[in-house]
This record gives sequence, structure tokens and C-alpha cells, in this order.
Amino acid sequence: MSQKSYDKTPTLYLIPTPIGNMDDLTYRSVQTLKEVDVLFCEDTRETGKLLKYLDISKKMISNHDHNEVTNKDKLLEYLRDGLNVGLVSDRGTPVISDPGFELARFAIEEGYNVVGLPGANALIPALIMSGLNPKPFMFYGFLNSKASLRLKELEALKDEKATLIFYEAPHRINDTLKDFMEVFGPHRKIAISREITKKYEEVYRGTIEEIIKANYTFKGELVVVLEGNSEVKTFTMSLIDHINLYLDEGYNSKDAIKLVAKERHLKKSEVYDEYIKYQGK
Repeated sequence: MSQKSYDKTPTLYLIPTPIGNMDDLTYRSVQTLKEVDVLFCEDTRETGKLLKYLDISKKMISNHDHNEVTNKDKLLEYLRDGLNVGLVSDRGTPVISDPGFELARFAIEEGYNVVGLPGANALIPALIMSGLNPKPFMFYGFLNSKASLRLKELEALKDEKATLIFYEAPHRINDTLKDFMEVFGPHRKIAISREITKKYEEVYRGTIEEIIKANYTFKGELVVVLEGNSEVKTFTMSLIDHINLYLDEGYNSKDAIKLVAKERHLKKSEVYDEYIKYQGK
């Protein structure tokens, strides 16, 4: 279904707000904040400070991770009444690792326009000043806070050729770096930016091993840019031939299967099943 963004029908506007430097607020964002009839906010207190700074008075409705789904009816009510709705997060661009996705998707499903304004975010500045290849890149956002699940996420990204971008909290960054070392090895290039656009903005660049050994004290909001895998292995031998290679070298079947699974980034159960099928022939 095609939609014209500017057909003067009721619209949900996704409005970026500064992530630290107020000068990054665009003229268009200010004008849109003035013109919308109501504003859904991640935190009305934070948005209230911004509106006060801009001398704008606006009806605000709290919209965060825990109530966004239930806010759908409120959004629909405003749009049905012919009103334009704005949506902001505390900082940066809504939807990108911030609330807003559910309301945007709902508005689209109900046939209303959703317009995303360009503006402040942390991932693009971090990428372009990282010194790492920006083409292609993949934005991942926050990794799981639980170590075992975080490792599984990283294992799934091990062979990704694109430059990877993560958001991370300062109290977790050292554990995440250790996980990077375990999964990606010591030599991948990495850049960690902190407090982007703010007075204390700083970028740490090096290999994973060098950053860990430097033992930096990371403070503030962090964006991690990680070099993609440029050495993805292509196996010309079949999976069974790979297993037999290790068997010929003296490994038992259990260890051979384990090694093949690790090298090919497969589950041991998958390799084991194929080997059993082969033996049954």
C-alpha cells in the first residue's frame, strides 16, 4: 500500500531530539513540536524541560516500554479526530533502541501517515568517526544483559562481514569486551565513543585486545563500532569429509564432531545427526 507523507491527513510525526548538544535540534523539529496537537513522550519530565527551553506549551502523554501497547487506543482516538500527533523519546531518534515502534506500526496498520524526521542520533556519528569501513554496516543496538544470552547473540554475529554497531552501558562494557575477545578474537578493530555531542565526547580506537589492556574507565553513554569479519571461511569439503579428516588424525568421533561444529559455527547436534545418517547408509 502506498501512502503520500504530506497529503494533509492526520499524521504521526517521529521527532528526533538532541542527545546532548541543544544546537543539534533542527528547525524542522522545533516547528513540528509547535504544530502537533499532542505529544507522546518517553518521559514527560524530560520532554517538559525541552519544551520549556523552546518556550512551547503542549499536551504530553507518557509513552514508554511498559505502556506503549496500551497507548494505541489513545493514539487512534487523536488521529480519528483529525489531529496530528508527535512522538519523542528522551534523547535521539524515536524507535531506534527507544520507544515508538509499536505506535508507529499501529498507525501504519490503521492507514494513517507516519513521518520520520531526520535528526540527532548516536549511531551515525559513532560510525563515521570510528575509522572503520561504513559500507556495509549493521546496527544491532543493545546486547542482552545476561552473559549467556549475550554470548549466543555474538556467536550468531561471528561471521558477519558488515561493520557492527552496538549501544552499551558503562557498567557492562568491560564484560562485553571480554565476550568480544572470546567470540571474535583479539585482533578485530574497534572504536568506542562516549558522550557523543557532549563536552566530554571521546573516542577510544584500537583492537579488542588493545582496548582491554588499556583498562580505560568508561563513563557516560557508549556506542561500540566493531570491524566485520573479513576472513569468513569457505569450506570446499563436505561436512562428512571434514569429520573424517579429524578421525584420520586420531580424534574420536565425539571430539571430531565437536571440532567440526565449532569451525563451521553449527550446533553439535546438527553435525551429529548428519554423521549418524552417513553411518546408516
